[in-house]
Amino acid sequence: MTAQKQTTAPELIPVSEFNNFYPYPTVGALRQLIFYNPDNFVGKVIRRIGKCLYVKAPTFFEWVEEVNRKEAV
Repeated sequence: MTAQKQTTAPELIPVSEFNNFYPYPTVGALRQLIFYNPDNFVGKVIRRIGKCLYVKAPTFFEWVEEVNRKEAV
């Protein structure tokens, strides 16, 4: 039995591995968003499991669009 390599990004991605699936934003930029928490970023996008922080990828991209709509108005 061989293990199949996952070709799509999982829904929860550790912050440190985000760039293995998506080129934007960098890990450093994600950490800055977590630290400063603009527009309730942590409450909407970040999940904490034990000591690890995970990015909920689909929600992250929805959050980006939401912030862009706010700034456009």
